[in-house]
Amino acid sequence: MAKVIGLGGIFFKSRDPKALGEWYAQHLGLPVDKWGGARFDEDAARPGYTLWSPFAADTNHFAPSTQPYMLNFRVDDLDGLLATLRAAGVSVDERVEQGEYGRFGWIMDPEGTRIELWQPPG
Repeated sequence: MAKVIGLGGIFFKSRDPKALGEWYAQHLGLPVDKWGGARFDEDAARPGYTLWSPFAADTNHFAPSTQPYMLNFRVDDLDGLLATLRAAGVSVDERVEQGEYGRFGWIMDPEGTRIELWQPPG
């Protein structure tokens, strides 16, 4: 049977795609290509995975964002990245959570999208 084997991409509207791509490249190190997006090849040597997970329509998990989605990125050093982002004036949630799936922190991009930063365990 044919089936989905991973996340193919995240596509969303933006008021200024070029500027937003530059922001993600500068502050989060995304390898934004000339065509305006970023490609992530899975690497068995790195911990982590990609999830697709629907949330209930009335979830508060994306708050304070009013966007109907949240982005999640794997990171290699959560504390270091959060410190760098704070120093750059990025809106960083003071809360950091740790659990069996790793450590999580949150930021907001310039268009009000909540971004979850995830450092997998190990």
